[in-house]
Amino acid sequence: MGAVRRPGAYVCGTDAAMSVITGKWKVLILWALGERTCRFGELRRQVPGITEKVLAAQLRELEEDGIVHREVYDEVPPRVEYSLTARGVALNDALAPLGAWGREHILGGAPYPADAPR
Repeated sequence: MGAVRRPGAYVCGTDAAMSVITGKWKVLILWALGERTCRFGELRRQVPGITEKVLAAQLRELEEDGIVHREVYDEVPPRVEYSLTARGVALNDALAPLGAWGREHILGGAPYPADAPR
């Protein structure tokens, strides 16, 4: 189970959920990992503009919250893969209606460019 950031300080469930995805990049990281398991470099390419330092910090926070699983393989050179936990998949499912709202009301129902996050 993931870490609770502000026990007792949440006003409602939405407030608690938003504390997990707060940050400029977390939703895009969740989207990328929802598409497939990724290595660090793949994630960096999927989330253009993010720095290595910020990506590492955001992944660490998502791992602490039980959203992302980090798998380290005992190989030379070392290989690390990131994937969503069941909790992360459930969070992505919860975010899907928000994405649909954004497509309809902000993007005007425009289809996705081939390289854009969904």
